[in-house]
Amino acid sequence: MYAIVETGGKQYQVEEGRYVDVELLGEDNDAKVVFDKVVMIVNGKKSKVGQPYVANAKVEGTVVKNDRAKKIIVFKQRPKKGYRKKQGHRQGFTRVMINKIRTTAAKAKTEAAETAEA
Repeated sequence: MYAIVETGGKQYQVEEGRYVDVELLGEDNDAKVVFDKVVMIVNGKKSKVGQPYVANAKVEGTVVKNDRAKKIIVFKQRPKKGYRKKQGHRQGFTRVMINKIRTTAAKAKTEAAETAEA
């Protein structure tokens, strides 16, 4: 089972038990995050596509770390003018471990299981 979520103006494919690097969220380590803009959920041959988002679907995760990516070099030059400019850039990102992909049906099943145990 996997889902496609939207955060930071980008879309990411996520699976339970795997991590994903998203745009910097500004959360502390071990903080819980919920992505509620779920574009699509695929479970085997079944899939739900949102218009634009899947109703009542959420992806829950935990922040593993905030870090910066490898440095890239930005070099600008104008030919025959003697203009050269060299810059470096490191983009910040947040690594999130995906704990649970929830849909309305999955939510109802877990609530029913919790009430049966109590």
